[in-house]
Amino acid sequence: MSTSTSPSVADAARDLSAAYPVWLCDVWGVVHNGRQVYLSAADALRRHREHGGCVVLITNAPRPSHVIVPQMRRFGVPDNAYDAVVSSGDVTREMVRRRAGSRFYHLGPDEDKSLLEGLPVDWTPLDQAEAILCTGLNNDGRDGGQAETPDDYRPLLSQMQQRNLPFICANPDRVVGVGGRLYPCAGALADVYSELGGQVEMAGKPYAPIYEVALEQAGELMKRDVARTQVLAIGDGLPTDIEGARANDLAVHFITGGIHADDHRNADKHAIAVELSRTMLGLRVAGVSAGLVW
Repeated sequence: MSTSTSPSVADAARDLSAAYPVWLCDVWGVVHNGRQVYLSAADALRRHREHGGCVVLITNAPRPSHVIVPQMRRFGVPDNAYDAVVSSGDVTREMVRRRAGSRFYHLGPDEDKSLLEGLPVDWTPLDQAEAILCTGLNNDGRDGGQAETPDDYRPLLSQMQQRNLPFICANPDRVVGVGGRLYPCAGALADVYSELGGQVEMAGKPYAPIYEVALEQAGELMKRDVARTQVLAIGDGLPTDIEGARANDLAVHFITGGIHADDHRNADKHAIAVELSRTMLGLRVAGVSAGLVW
């Protein structure tokens, strides 16, 4: 196994395929950019599967996985690049189900309404709500119109906090890259709510629930128990993918060309690995590359 201080830190995915048969791979920023597929990444995932490996895509998207699959197809992601998809939306639905019969207020855009369908709770105006489900900003600027910022929501979030409403965040990402631009996500609103003293519950990366579901899926696909030493997390987000790997005892392949591209554009992969291990104690860095390539 490569370690963060080893000179053999990989940049090619093929060098990690045998040692790590199970790959938990991020989607946005690694497999596609929110508009189109990264062909080299899809090829690497497909080849890993052809060599007997398993690929579970693990995404902080605040939508059920059955909605994410058609979206990936529109972006050009082939079905043979992965075995399963586990989303923060899937885990969020389980968290909401545990509050069956409660009154919820949804904070987020209409495009996330699929997350709400069929849940055993009542969706109400804020003044009647007992809890909040946040999937993002109502308008982050992707679809035109006046883009909002997390600070714009401080008055609304303060009202929620004053009533001590639990705040379930369906997407811990602070930002997402779409076509080379960064847009704020639900995680940025959760940060403000927490700063105000509110109670926040997270479903996705870097928190344990999404990894537990993904590893259970991987075990079913491999038809055996999967040790965490055989699992590679692949991602581009330091506070989500990389911290998630550290917190859940998984080796990681860091993709530097995603949301942190400006910070690592000309950096040496070994220097990046050493710096990551220095600042994130316990992290095992198996690979570093600008993009996922075979």
